Amino acid sequence: MTAIDDGPSPERRETREERRERERRERYYSASQWTLIWWRFRRHRAAMFAAVILGLMAFLGIFAEFFAPYGPTERNRAYLNGPPQMPMFCDHNGCSAVPFVHGARTERDPLTLRSRAVPDPETRVHLTFLPQGEPAHLLGFIPIQTRLFGLEDGGRLHLWGTDELGRDVFSRTLYATRTSLSIGVIGVLISFVLALIIGGIAGYFGGWIDSVIQRVTEVIRVIPIIPLYMGLAAAMPKEWSTLQVYFAMTVILGLFGWPTLARRIRSQLLSIRNEDYVVAARLAGARPGRIIAQHMLPSFTSFIIVDLVISFPYMILSETALSFVGLGLRPPAVSWGVMLQQAQSVRVIEQTPWLFIPAGFVVVAVLAFTLIGDGLRDAADPYSESR
Repeated sequence: MTAIDDGPSPERRETREERRERERRERYYSASQWTLIWWRFRRHRAAMFAAVILGLMAFLGIFAEFFAPYGPTERNRAYLNGPPQMPMFCDHNGCSAVPFVHGARTERDPLTLRSRAVPDPETRVHLTFLPQGEPAHLLGFIPIQTRLFGLEDGGRLHLWGTDELGRDVFSRTLYATRTSLSIGVIGVLISFVLALIIGGIAGYFGGWIDSVIQRVTEVIRVIPIIPLYMGLAAAMPKEWSTLQVYFAMTVILGLFGWPTLARRIRSQLLSIRNEDYVVAARLAGARPGRIIAQHMLPSFTSFIIVDLVISFPYMILSETALSFVGLGLRPPAVSWGVMLQQAQSVRVIEQTPWLFIPAGFVVVAVLAFTLIGDGLRDAADPYSESR
């Protein structure tokens, strides 16, 4: 007796969760390398938080003319070495719907000769938004006179206090953020271009060319930095403008920052220059420049990006340290190092600790770049979990 064939059994319908998982895997395996790196990087919460903080710092620095209530050289002669003023809603006279500060000035203590703030508790100066300030140029070419916040009736608000010349620390810190970060970016770009060219030539050709380039690299690496910058600082003409000193400082940092990255690029190229796809491109008649740029560098581009991000803190710390000891930017230029020049004495620690606020920005920026570098390193690892 033969069994009756009722036909094929109906297929089990996939659930919504199974369909979502299948679609997610299809997107993952069809995505490009950069898309995969971005997906992995987004799961690194510390790196994402650091990227947001760094982006906020850069945004405030780029548009400092709008967010800073005063210019970097504007002075309040009635409030020298004044402590921070925090807006409040209530005082002994009651509360207000609009935040305000008490009018204040500074004077010398007749006994200690220290500068002290003398507030006027009976005077209220209310905070206002979008007031008119000194004319400035946003992004260097857009005329602007409106500020984000200020005090009504032409009052002066100093959120982070003032320095010994009566300049607003908050405003100067925003301008210094733009200067220090831009020096880091431009310096890294200069060193990156040099590292690509020099490291690419050494790694592709090898032989005596590689030996000569490595000897030159070793000579540059052993040059003592501080005496070098002392000589360069002395050689800079005193009549140079702030812009000229800024570009000179950036170029110098870039010219002496390429050896480490160049050696990493060289080692990567030496390890892959005999791969089949490189030999095939060479036999096809491709030029060395095209082979390096189109075939060899893309195989480890993600690692170069990681090295670049990690190089930013060293550039920022170099500029800050050199400006701090007087070998970098000079006033009236404003950078984190230039601002910290005023915080070199024990008297500042005791009497005006708010002048150390730019040091906090340096620490935050270095930590942010370090966390972003760690996140990119994990995201660019081809052996990381593919899920």
